[in-house]
Amino acid sequence: MTDSEKLTINIGTVDLGRIDLLVSEGFYSSRADFIRTAIRNQLDRQSSTVDSIKTRKSMVIGAMVYTRHDLEEKQNNHETVNIKVIGTLVLADDITPELALATIESITLHGIIKAPEDVKEALKDRFH
Repeated sequence: MTDSEKLTINIGTVDLGRIDLLVSEGFYSSRADFIRTAIRNQLDRQSSTVDSIKTRKSMVIGAMVYTRHDLEEKQNNHETVNIKVIGTLVLADDITPELALATIESITLHGIIKAPEDVKEALKDRFH
């Protein structure tokens, strides 16, 4: 599993020129290095806000992984899950659409999902 995702952004030419100047003067190794640093700095500034929202909404920060066994156990106990994640949600490759629909009531995801395509398609109406 990769620790990063590729993003495409549009940026004004003046801002891009300022970034290139800082890179050429050795403050950053590349444009990407500058942008990653800027994002980290902004997220650090907003960390208390993120923590507050995470607590209020009972969200997990990081990676949440469900295996077929996890969901079968929920199904056997007549339970469903409401998944709330900031980061990555992983639904194992052997989870069927039927099992996912029977056990996953809702998904609130701020990040990415890694799951079989047929499972993602089956759950598309359960994303909030």
